[in-house]
Amino acid sequence: MKIALAQINPTLGDTAGNAKLVLEVLRQAQEAGAALVVFPELVTVGYPPKDLLLRTSLIRSNVEAVEQIAAACTGIAAVVGFVQPQTGASGRGSGRGISISNCAALCGQGRILARYGKRLLPTYDVFDESRYFTPGRHVCVAEYSDGNDRIKLGLTVCEDLWNDQQFDGRQVYGVDPIRETAEAGAQLLVNISASPFSDGKQALREHLFATQVRQLGLPLAYCGQVGGNDDLVFDGGSLVMNGRGEVIARARAFEEDLLVVDLASSQPGRIEPYPDRLAGLWSALRIGTRDYVRKCGFDGVVLGLSGGIDSAVTAAIAAEALGPDRVLGVAMPSRYSSDHSVEDARALAENLEIGFQIIPIREAHEAMEHALADCFQGSPADVTEENIQARVRGSILMAISNKFGRLVLSTGNKSELAVGYCTLYGDMCGGLALISDVPKTTVYELARWVNQRHGRALIPENTIVKPPSAELREDQTDQDSLPPYDVLDAVLERYVEKDESVDEIVAQGFEPQTVQWIARAVDRNEYKRKQAAVGIKVTTRAFGTGRRMPIAARYG
Repeated sequence: MKIALAQINPTLGDTAGNAKLVLEVLRQAQEAGAALVVFPELVTVGYPPKDLLLRTSLIRSNVEAVEQIAAACTGIAAVVGFVQPQTGASGRGSGRGISISNCAALCGQGRILARYGKRLLPTYDVFDESRYFTPGRHVCVAEYSDGNDRIKLGLTVCEDLWNDQQFDGRQVYGVDPIRETAEAGAQLLVNISASPFSDGKQALREHLFATQVRQLGLPLAYCGQVGGNDDLVFDGGSLVMNGRGEVIARARAFEEDLLVVDLASSQPGRIEPYPDRLAGLWSALRIGTRDYVRKCGFDGVVLGLSGGIDSAVTAAIAAEALGPDRVLGVAMPSRYSSDHSVEDARALAENLEIGFQIIPIREAHEAMEHALADCFQGSPADVTEENIQARVRGSILMAISNKFGRLVLSTGNKSELAVGYCTLYGDMCGGLALISDVPKTTVYELARWVNQRHGRALIPENTIVKPPSAELREDQTDQDSLPPYDVLDAVLERYVEKDESVDEIVAQGFEPQTVQWIARAVDRNEYKRKQAAVGIKVTTRAFGTGRRMPIAARYG
């Protein structure tokens, strides 16, 4: 029997558009000879739909979509993720007497043949499924025949497959849907998923899947969502494993793909390589930017080009994601800006073939200082006057955004955002904080990687080698205020991503005062991060949805 994994990119809430996409891919799979097509989790509404699930109109249109898809399943079958309402049943849902489940439907013969409700509902990191869904209670093993071959499909949804003691070093849930499905007679495990990308996730994913598959001796067909939805990126990662836990087919990462596999063949199917670390991070940032701009309906983007590494990498990603003609870089020199900063910005824009403008801010900065002179009389100049420059630049970018419908990209990295080395309503202005989950040391790695990939200095070499500086005062460098970035990022990884304590970090050989300063800076700047633009999650713990810290608090 030939099966197909339809790794597609749905849009949140667009049930009609998502159904149309499913039907088109269903037609393509049928032409390719597939008897069964597997689509991602909640493909009718996109993932994660969040509080859209509280709208009964969305639930209804989602049901209409899955019924439309089922009606088209003649001569072919499909496993489709959707929201299953249960009117009158107790449980979570829209709050209007409707309990809902995160379901997989087996569609065939023009109707829905079987339904399975997701049993394990994650409530950690970016997930909050227990807020909306009622967990399923039973396994689902559905027999399907294409007229020649007959197979028993064990339907599961995403987290059901992430139930293993090797995950996070502990038994996560008290039930094991995969083992129970195998014991119920399944011959092929089918898992529909929407698993967000993070650095290193695919290796963990395949290791965990292979361990379970080997234990059960059953093949697995895993279909993941691809694309960007708000702060999350989905890399796809769709694959088929044989009963020995070996990958016999894998779809392209970070792209829509239709992977057709002949289960009866002794030969492996198409096995696409998964990108290495930096290529994966770049791909995630590129697709996250592309889909955020596209799905939000912006005409293009604008960003400040300082001649520094952060704005350079941001611009390079945006140009590749959207096309150079949709990216505008603006250099806004002040009286503290060096000549090479403007020239580095110009060289970058020429290399990327993006739009470029120079708008000096000296007069605006001096006008603000003059307007505040009486109020500030008797107070020595300090960081306040420095930040005025950042806020003037933010105002200029927002004006361009208003005038031309361009989304402003803020260019701050994770290291700066973590310790508050950024200006509210200044360089934090924007609608998308493209690299806000990328540590500074990784920004440099990406710059060198993209230059190597292109075989030339797409990002000017001077931008990479010069000491980083905000250029808000004479001879300023980042290290005047911050620890060296290699030290800062190593401590932040432990404090933010691994939740290690100051004592635990110091015990690993870091200087106590440095660790204490970093921890205090992270804690006291939560109020800034709460006002930051949405960022693209690429690490295991990003600021925002997956790290919910209070602002007015004393701890540590």
